[in-house]
Amino acid sequence: MSELKNTEREIYFFRMRLIFIGVVVFFCFALLISRFIWLQVIKHDDYMLLADENRIDVVPVVPNRGLIMDRNGVILARNYSAYTLEITPSKIKQDMDTLIDNLAELVDIQPKHRKRFRKLLEDSKNFESVPIRTRLTDDEVARFIAQRFRFPGVDIQARLFRQYPQGDSASHVIGYIGRISQKDAELIDEREDAANYNGTDYIGKEGLEKSYENLLHGTTGFEQVEVSAGGRAVRTLSRTPPTSGKNLILSVDIELQKVVEEAFGERRGALVAIEPETGDVLAFVSKPTYDPNLFVEGIDQQSWNELNTSEDKPLLNRPLTGAYPPGSTYKPFMALAALELGKRTPNQAIADPGYFTFGNHTFKDDKPGGHGMVDMYKSIVHSCDTYYYMLANDMGVDAMHDFMKPFGFGQKTGIDLEHERSGLLPSTTWKRKAFKKPAQQRWVSGDTISLGIGQGQNTFTPLQMAHAMATLANNGIVMKPHLVKIIEDPKTKERELTVPKESFRIPLKQENIDIVKNAMVGVVKEGTSARVFANTEYQSGGKTGTAQVVGLKRNEKYDAKRMAARHLDHSLYIAFAPSDKPKIAIAIIVENGGFGAEAAAPIVRKALDYYLLGKRPQDKERKDPQPLPKPQSDMALYRSDNEVKAPAEPEPGPKPGGETLGNKD
Repeated sequence: MSELKNTEREIYFFRMRLIFIGVVVFFCFALLISRFIWLQVIKHDDYMLLADENRIDVVPVVPNRGLIMDRNGVILARNYSAYTLEITPSKIKQDMDTLIDNLAELVDIQPKHRKRFRKLLEDSKNFESVPIRTRLTDDEVARFIAQRFRFPGVDIQARLFRQYPQGDSASHVIGYIGRISQKDAELIDEREDAANYNGTDYIGKEGLEKSYENLLHGTTGFEQVEVSAGGRAVRTLSRTPPTSGKNLILSVDIELQKVVEEAFGERRGALVAIEPETGDVLAFVSKPTYDPNLFVEGIDQQSWNELNTSEDKPLLNRPLTGAYPPGSTYKPFMALAALELGKRTPNQAIADPGYFTFGNHTFKDDKPGGHGMVDMYKSIVHSCDTYYYMLANDMGVDAMHDFMKPFGFGQKTGIDLEHERSGLLPSTTWKRKAFKKPAQQRWVSGDTISLGIGQGQNTFTPLQMAHAMATLANNGIVMKPHLVKIIEDPKTKERELTVPKESFRIPLKQENIDIVKNAMVGVVKEGTSARVFANTEYQSGGKTGTAQVVGLKRNEKYDAKRMAARHLDHSLYIAFAPSDKPKIAIAIIVENGGFGAEAAAPIVRKALDYYLLGKRPQDKERKDPQPLPKPQSDMALYRSDNEVKAPAEPEPGPKPGGETLGNKD
């Protein structure tokens, strides 16, 4: 007997299955739709950004670095484009040395390139590309491109490079740029404009390249580039152009700079020339010098050792950091102080026996038997030491300090270069702060006397001496010395003066200034530099000076023939011209050059002849004296601030019965 089917029951279960399946299908579609809404609507922006990041690469566009020009538009620092072969370490799977050997079959890679690459590799981050060769030739570029598929992680890039077309001229002014080191990168990360250095490989290291880095660098732009799955650029989607760095127009006359550098020859020293009315630094010479182009791509070890270990210290910025006694170039300022403070009148004369005795110590004048009766004019023209021994004793160290300070002696001038040294203008307050023991803190009256002739503890930079000379020539109006005269926008050509007005005025009587200036003109007409400046077509004022490098024992005579070359006196000269309306003020020191009229003054004559008359030295073949012989013993020519402030042993003043020799001008 067959079983009867319950049709209604089967229909019921069938419908229930349909409903269940429909609910499941509906639920699945609901999940899909909700997920679609979540992805395409709610999270659209987020996932679009992620997709674009996979598809679009943001590439920084490094700006053109600003140009550096002299006051006449001569280019001192410029940019050029070249191809570089670069390796990205994170993308390299094989041994690095093997890779470089293979690359050397296509591109000329010397041992020096390998050494520099290793050094740069240590300073760089692993994901950054590091150049193995720069300035590739067209043939080298073509050979590598044809074999590029063999070298994943190696590519050719077009880069901007810095060039200094004047070579070693004015290198201490311009400075140089160099590749960003790990230390530089850490400092950049701490800056507010750190993002502006994305893609930047170089930064200012020295000179104006460093002190004006923010202006020279410019603003980094960027490109949005569509890339393939393999990372190859397909097309540029958008571009925000970079803004080029500002141009620097210097106050320096590069031709005047070269005239002075040639006049120095192989001698060491410094010269600073300033336009008194504006504070424009017309020449800023430090000899010897160096070629800044050596540092742009990383200096090789041999060149670095030659520069860094040379006893002539070519990397030392002498006008800025060299501290020297001013010698007799200090005397015109002492004379002006005497007039302003009422310690002397112009006609007041002293009898000069050739020495000045203080207690049991004798301070000798350079001229045996003395200069006879000496008034202020004669004291400057013939550089009478005895006159200034007596004046310093009458004036006192603190009065000298307070008068000289506004002229910038022993003070930082604020010039637009880093690492300026302050030098030392001594006072009783300074000595109390510099020494710990009470016996050392006491100022001894005998210490004051040598200060009057620019010796003793006086140590100033050549920049300070030039600044003081410019201030005197400008009748006490102080202009801040500066190397950058104008900052120029390369696009709009808008210009801005860096020093638009005077700093302050020293309250001086014009009649006193005229008396001192007239005596300095007398130095050139009939005094210690008359021979050097004979038959000039302009009238100038000046003052010779010498500064002792080593002290002499009692009764010991100065004999240049017997002394080691680096023990000879320094030769100094300060000048202004023309005398009626000065356009230029100069201070110079020739290390171990002897008397001021022998070495320093002739260089100043050449500088003034060129700047005022356009005349260049005629005798090109015999432009320099023979180099100084090598020293027989080492000695420190430069005094750091710490060494001056805290010497190992205090200077208690003149020893009983001792002698001090005067300046030999």
